[in-house]
Amino acid sequence: MVDILQRVGVVAPRETVRAALTTIDGLAGWWTEDTVGDAAPGGEIRFTFEPGSIAVRVLETAPDVVRWEVVDGPAEWVGTHIVFELAQEGEYTIVRFRHEGWAEPVEFMAHCTTKWATFLMSLKRLAETGVGEPAPADVRVSDWH
Repeated sequence: MVDILQRVGVVAPRETVRAALTTIDGLAGWWTEDTVGDAAPGGEIRFTFEPGSIAVRVLETAPDVVRWEVVDGPAEWVGTHIVFELAQEGEYTIVRFRHEGWAEPVEFMAHCTTKWATFLMSLKRLAETGVGEPAPADVRVSDWH
């Protein structure tokens, strides 16, 4: 198994970042505008992008960690876990991100690594300025979007 790992420092209170990860409005503000569902533990959230969608089951929304299991979407994603760990370091809320459990490091994983980086920068912008760049306004990184 292999994982995607990212680390981003956000100059915003941890609660602001946590709200962007644990509410439908927050998620729609940085990942994709087409976000619906129940963001509470046990709930399911569906994120729709061009050309498809991803559904996650919310496993945990503790003060310092948000954890999801992918239950629908690209075959490479189903069964993987998406984890956001939050820590305060000075003026920064540090977001330690993992998309864990990929079966192998395929080309699609390389694409997703880059896309996660762009979306985490969108999360940073949302928390710091109030305006993110969720899909469909996100950065296109290739012909896969």
